[in-house]
Amino acid sequence: MSKSMSRRSFLALMGGSAAVLGLGLVGCGGGSNGSASTSAASGSASTASGSGKKYIVATDTTFAPFEFTDKDNNFVGIDVDLLAAIASEEGFEYDLQSLGFDAAVAALESNQADAVIAGMSITDTRKKKYDFSDPYYESYVCAAAKDGGDVKSLDDLKGKTVAAKTGTQSADWAESIKGDYNLTITYFDQSDMMYQDVQAGNSAACFEDYPVMVYGITQGNGFTIIGEDKDNFASPYAFAVMKGKNSELIEAFNKGLKSLKDSGKYDEIVNKYLKA
Repeated sequence: MSKSMSRRSFLALMGGSAAVLGLGLVGCGGGSNGSASTSAASGSASTASGSGKKYIVATDTTFAPFEFTDKDNNFVGIDVDLLAAIASEEGFEYDLQSLGFDAAVAALESNQADAVIAGMSITDTRKKKYDFSDPYYESYVCAAAKDGGDVKSLDDLKGKTVAAKTGTQSADWAESIKGDYNLTITYFDQSDMMYQDVQAGNSAACFEDYPVMVYGITQGNGFTIIGEDKDNFASPYAFAVMKGKNSELIEAFNKGLKSLKDSGKYDEIVNKYLKA
């Protein structure tokens, strides 16, 4: 969560929790297909310590290229493909719940999901609450404004309203420079809503993870990057479970991830969405 959370952010998180409870998800570790968005994968391998179990894994809704719906209405992305490949490799089954980032974390914390995979950055604060897998992607943060507009750099944001996604590293960066630039920050639950706010002229720029924004720019989202932080807010993405729980799932994920990297399948998946 952001180091400094506004009332709007708090209400968004509470709304996410309500949304999760409203789905009526089954208990962790042995779930049934009771969700609106369900995916399952299984393999013949039986060597993983988590083999034979079905897990509920929560994820975001729109965080391309890590998770998003393609033109054929299929839920795809780096996270989606990696999880499917690892589950097949290690022989466990899962239901993938597309909830939104806040709601995914709320589901994990309320014992309605076993794990989260949603471009989730490893941070010191989060490590106090969650156990993370080995990193599967290195990321950092950026700020982006409407392409062709008046905002060309961070200096052009002084005294303006900007958009950020609740509970993210990029939102933390915005908070950290808020005083330097006299920013007013509006929070959103989803990236697409944040982008629309900038394009509509309500916010001068948005704060986002760099690979996500770069992918969007290649897809013609109408943005240009005006600043980035590769040092203070550079952090890897990882698969997460609640601290002290589902250690066998983390073990299976790590084993499968290593196997994918050794075989070249990992590079194949990443390069499908982000060219090296």
